[in-house]
Amino acid sequence: MAANVNSAYVTAGKPKVGGAIFRAPLGTAVPTDAKTALDKAFKSLGYISDDGVKNKNKIDTDDVKAWGGNTVASLLKEKTDKFEMTLIEALNVEVLKTVFGSSNVTGTLADKVTIKSNSAEAEDGIYVIETVLKGGYLKRLVIPVGQISDVGEVEYKDDAVIGYEITITAKPDGTENTHYEYIEKA
Repeated sequence: MAANVNSAYVTAGKPKVGGAIFRAPLGTAVPTDAKTALDKAFKSLGYISDDGVKNKNKIDTDDVKAWGGNTVASLLKEKTDKFEMTLIEALNVEVLKTVFGSSNVTGTLADKVTIKSNSAEAEDGIYVIETVLKGGYLKRLVIPVGQISDVGEVEYKDDAVIGYEITITAKPDGTENTHYEYIEKA
């Protein structure tokens, strides 16, 4: 039997020109394809570091063994879906609202920006990641309910940009899905 392989299916993801990471409040229309323009409520989070975006869609199971040692079942114990990236537009007010919480960031760069750091729980939001694949395909990842669950160390030094390493935990939506992926020809 001949192998069903095709090098045209091998691809890489590059950020979409004009922005690749967007956030909107819950209640905003959630995209259901890769092409339709995003609702105006989605705000760009600007450039991310050249590490790109990492998706850790992890399943943890417990194996059930029968007498004699054979594994006869793997029972789902836990499923987590997380996205990691480093936001490097440290002067973008939308980035600051994402990292510190919308209610903890006020003002504009033209006036004065005030940031409060506290233990308030991060609000849920809708996140969209836009990529362009080889062969003229668009790929849109949609996290209908996401929450910032981790913020890494922030370094202030003269030979590196200020970046906010964040983890977005994708939570189940009304149909128990944590994220969606759409691929379409541009």
